[in-house]
Amino acid sequence: MKEITSTMVNPTIKKLLSYATLEEKVDGEYKKYTCLPSRKLYSMEVNGETISCIGVEFLNSYTAVIKHIAVLPKERGKGIGSCMISFLCKNHDIHSIFAETDKEAVSFYSKFGFQITSLGEKYLGVERFLCEFKVK
Repeated sequence: MKEITSTMVNPTIKKLLSYATLEEKVDGEYKKYTCLPSRKLYSMEVNGETISCIGVEFLNSYTAVIKHIAVLPKERGKGIGSCMISFLCKNHDIHSIFAETDKEAVSFYSKFGFQITSLGEKYLGVERFLCEFKVK
């Protein structure tokens, strides 16, 4: 895993972020990762190809929020998302990780060990979920 620090938007990272947020928000989110010290963006490469990214906001020394997590469609289901979360746990002294997600991603977070709480219909017709993981 490597940290993305360049302000030049990498087209592969931009494509990955588009899986995790609205297309029109990608450039703004990328800029936050390169400009805000509380935000970190990491990518994973296999054989020279960037296949995934995870973006995190550190609320304090012990608490992080996963803002974006994305894996190329052809690489999904191989444990890459879990590997990225494990990387965060091992490389940062965090005690809690949070994420807000939709129904599609609940099973991913649940399998990793996150506790899931429904936030109800936060957007018209869209139920959202709060996922919380206590790092041991």
